[in-house]
Amino acid sequence: MDASELRYDDLVDRVELLYNDHHYRAAADLLDAASDGLAAWTAELAHLKACLLGADGDADGALRVLLDASTAGAWWRSAILVDDDLEALQDRAEFAELIKVSEARVADEPVPPLVVLPDGDPIGVVVALHGAGQRAEHARRDWGGVVELGYGLVSVQSSYRMSPMYRTWPDPEQARADIARALAEIADLPLIAAGFSAGGRVALDWALTGQPTEVAGVVALAPALRELPAYAAGKLSPATIWIGTDDELLEVVDDAAEQLTGFGCRIERLPGLGHTFPADFDELLAGVL
Repeated sequence: MDASELRYDDLVDRVELLYNDHHYRAAADLLDAASDGLAAWTAELAHLKACLLGADGDADGALRVLLDASTAGAWWRSAILVDDDLEALQDRAEFAELIKVSEARVADEPVPPLVVLPDGDPIGVVVALHGAGQRAEHARRDWGGVVELGYGLVSVQSSYRMSPMYRTWPDPEQARADIARALAEIADLPLIAAGFSAGGRVALDWALTGQPTEVAGVVALAPALRELPAYAAGKLSPATIWIGTDDELLEVVDDAAEQLTGFGCRIERLPGLGHTFPADFDELLAGVL
């Protein structure tokens, strides 16, 4: 990832900390002060600022931020504009027109996967799926330790965009198509489905259903679970799920624990970890692969 993307990720992390502490105006001010050089993320930063202003009770300011960004060409799917922080805008005619203009600009964008091979012949392939708001570069960085273990790494980027730079995996069929496209040129080797957050949900769905193709195993960190399949298509090894004890998704994983363990998955709760990768993640991978 280049320096601007690292700056953007760091800025979003800092803003989210302020948001979680209800310091909405301070977070909006931070965005204004630190957004120089981040023009590629204009739509994402505008949406974030609008949500901060909306949460702070400034509906007029939130609408103005979105309208200004829209005039400059930004767009967002309606799913993220219909947000609790923007509730005060929902009945405004200008906001309805903004949604209409924005939806007309929505465009998905398939991107080739990033492939990293180990020295020598790979013993298998880990197919890594990024979290919501991330890209394949994040998955390559976060799951790169598998290469030292002798695996090839294929980092898949979702074609589904919520805004120009914000990709995620809300549509299972589209996710399967993205995965199948990425695997089209991959040699016939054992596959391990892997993913973080939204990508972790997709990795589990893929492994449990065997769609678009069967895999040998699955490893998922902090999966943002929704409805699980009724049964597993086959035996998986490894079948490991990690979740931090301070992760906002812990309850979601705990609620599904009985079903997941029934599928043969092992759930490991990581003390003190929030919704992020642990510092010793490469060691965790080495322990299961």
